[in-house]
Amino acid sequence: MGTAGCYIYMTNSVNGYSAKMKRAVLVTIAMVCALLVGSPATAVTITGLYNADVPISDSSSSSVKAGYEAGLREVLVRVSGSRDVLELEGIDQLLSKAESLVLAYQVGQSQGQSRMQMSFGAVGVNRGLAALDAPVWGANRPLTLAWIAVEDRGQRQLITGNADASSETDSGAEWRQYFMAAASERGLPMVFPDSQFSGDRSLLSDLWGQFVDRLEAASEGQAYDVITLMRISRSGGQWRAGWVFDGMGMDASERSASAGTPAELATKVVDQWAEFYASRYAVAAGNVADSPAVDVVLDGVTSLADYGRVVKALQSMTPVRSVGASRIRDERLTLEVAFSGELNQLQEYIALDPRFVAQSSEDAAPAEVAESPEATGAVDQRANEGVAEAPDATGPAYQALPEGDEQDAADAFESLYEVLYYRWQRAPGRGDSNS
Repeated sequence: MGTAGCYIYMTNSVNGYSAKMKRAVLVTIAMVCALLVGSPATAVTITGLYNADVPISDSSSSSVKAGYEAGLREVLVRVSGSRDVLELEGIDQLLSKAESLVLAYQVGQSQGQSRMQMSFGAVGVNRGLAALDAPVWGANRPLTLAWIAVEDRGQRQLITGNADASSETDSGAEWRQYFMAAASERGLPMVFPDSQFSGDRSLLSDLWGQFVDRLEAASEGQAYDVITLMRISRSGGQWRAGWVFDGMGMDASERSASAGTPAELATKVVDQWAEFYASRYAVAAGNVADSPAVDVVLDGVTSLADYGRVVKALQSMTPVRSVGASRIRDERLTLEVAFSGELNQLQEYIALDPRFVAQSSEDAAPAEVAESPEATGAVDQRANEGVAEAPDATGPAYQALPEGDEQDAADAFESLYEVLYYRWQRAPGRGDSNS
């Protein structure tokens, strides 16, 4: 199992929403593998967790209202970690208020079907779940490395993460897509082994026998928190999957699921995974605070004076209620920032200060800074109806950040919101000779 921490980051600005949302939803789980291979991690943060893309019959007000509710249902399941949330008392009342939780939405066309993309406010959704006495599963989630062997008509094959692998069969690609779609719907980070193992018959036999040791050795160099060893077979008209988990103190006993089609089986399996993880990591309703807080991690804080400037800068921002230091390691400062409103508003205010430079995923170079907000509230994009082009894919996306350590990752699991990661860059001349 990997030991170095790894954080994922997203600028969830509503300004520029169309382009950014399209970029986010087009990043597939397969790309996570390419981003993270060789960088062992102990947590990843999901972006787009509060986004939804649903079909609607037309652009009438009644259809758009139904779209709000369908999108919120999708988000509530993803954020609570359980489909049971849709059966709780009070759910109908919450769904009737779906529009009030929307930050932005667009209506467009995809393959002749009207579709509605929307982004819900994380704080509002979390509070809604807490009012239902439902758990809230944060954006920082375990990464599962899935070793999956499928046996059909006497032939076994390994499902890998390489879409262009020459050794992969059509059915192998379909199985991968089914699992990726199910994982995306539930907000579950998931990667597959590299195609270099697809021709290793001995390794495939070990996987079928669920011998963990050799699979652990083969997983060296890949990022993961938990390994799952799964064997899928068909008997009559039913597909059956049996799997075991390894890592993070998981129970090693075999679990199983059955279904009539590969797509249904993938959905049932991932549903079990999501509910199992959520039972371990989701925050109880009573612990969802009225004043949300997010970890802000800054590199380049080299002195007590820098620390003072950082805190002063954050405290001057309208959404910020309080700033507290939670950890200092070398030149990295981690602050717990309590804020009002929605998280994207805090991010927009931080983006206005050039001393906070968002980190890139590869080499900690400055990332693209969000446009300045024209108002303190979320930007209403209802005027874009009928203009937006629906994306080709939907669901959460992932973006790698520079590595942290085990404590960083442990702190991330405890947070409901994504970790915001910046480099502190001094900028003299901001009205204070010592700024």
